[in-house]
Amino acid sequence: MHDLKDMMLQTTLMHAPKSGSVEIIKDALIAINSEGSISSVLTPGDPAYAAAHAAARNTNKLATTGPRQYLLPGFVDLHIHAPQWPQLGKALDVPLEVWLQQHTFPLEARYADTEFARLVYQDLVTALLAHGTTSAVYFATIHQPATRILADICLQQGQRGFIGKVAMDNEDQCPDFYRDANAEAALEGTRAFVDYVLSMPGNSSALVRPVITPRFIPSCSDTALAGLGALAAEYDCHIQTHCSESDWEQAYVLDRTGRTDAQALDGFGLLGRHTVLAHSNFLSDDDMDLVRSKGSGVAHCPLSNVYFSNAVFPLRRALEKSVRVGLGTDISGGPSASMFDSCRHAISASRNLEEGVDPTRPGKLRGTPHSRISFREAFHLATAGGADVLDIPVGRFAGGYQFDAILVDADQPAAPIAINERWDSQDDILQKIINGATRANITTTWVAGRAVHQQS
Repeated sequence: MHDLKDMMLQTTLMHAPKSGSVEIIKDALIAINSEGSISSVLTPGDPAYAAAHAAARNTNKLATTGPRQYLLPGFVDLHIHAPQWPQLGKALDVPLEVWLQQHTFPLEARYADTEFARLVYQDLVTALLAHGTTSAVYFATIHQPATRILADICLQQGQRGFIGKVAMDNEDQCPDFYRDANAEAALEGTRAFVDYVLSMPGNSSALVRPVITPRFIPSCSDTALAGLGALAAEYDCHIQTHCSESDWEQAYVLDRTGRTDAQALDGFGLLGRHTVLAHSNFLSDDDMDLVRSKGSGVAHCPLSNVYFSNAVFPLRRALEKSVRVGLGTDISGGPSASMFDSCRHAISASRNLEEGVDPTRPGKLRGTPHSRISFREAFHLATAGGADVLDIPVGRFAGGYQFDAILVDADQPAAPIAINERWDSQDDILQKIINGATRANITTTWVAGRAVHQQS
């Protein structure tokens, strides 16, 4: 299936516009305009359905999907370390300090080589589009030229890229071979990258956007953090950073600043409507209230938390407090590029938190009651929830939203999904997709109506 701009698509659509509920429409008619946004969505019961269907068919503007193909919103991945792509699936059996100092920082330092950067980033963006990730929030590296290359590739391939040149200037916490020379260099590099993205030819629709990116408080001086906050206010940019990820991080920040991670970020002007806080496992109730009041969001990374964090993010508590939350793969701390996997691990992490994991403790003391989430909630977080964190009109099939979507084929020979519509309800089918779909099932990915991935 090709581009769908200025077309009508007849399909079975599945989306989760609100947390906890899904909407499934068989034989929906989705009208996509020439700009790639959705003009209307009609159900077979709508009075205008028959006329719209006939008009599209008679003008050769009707596209249809197969009987066991299902249209889902494109995924929104809120936390990706782009330079760590070559490391995916490696070095996960070592402590965090070893992972950083012996593996991750040396790898990221290699992006001073722009040819290496181009090779890796081209492969990364291609792979993520094949996985159905239509919007990606990227940490890059400290290197200006390499980060520009990532922006160029996202624009060329048609992925919504939210990209940050990483700032890290604290010589006490960053290695000599990989850090900004000083706070001024970190700020000047960030400003230059923001200006580059805002002036990119062909980016008038803001498909690619700059993100202010302090790696996290330990890696940055107070001068750099305050300066980055000022830049975010000046440019009205998105912000991303790690927050309250581990015992060590929260203890370090409290000792250095006398405040929690969230409070300190707020003091530096880095907590706002467009802020994405990765992990956030140790946010207190007061911290969550602060994050909610500022309109910031959390990138929940359930798989990488298993390897490098010291706790399970209290997702249910955050949702009950109306904190905006989406999902992130956290490549390569998380060894999967699939947002389907992120959904599954978000579900399993919530159930582990609810039930507890230590069999030596009494059952009533083992877990945190009422912590689990459903597959419906996970699906929402991976699509509309992530979009809401970023404040972008994607993740839903409704008028005025961009047509960012994936087509899931249950009959792919390499990854069949055991669906039988004689006894499986539409809700059952979606659950089977969330729990069983792989990259092989995604036959087409669209961004703004443009086909950016197609299986050959």
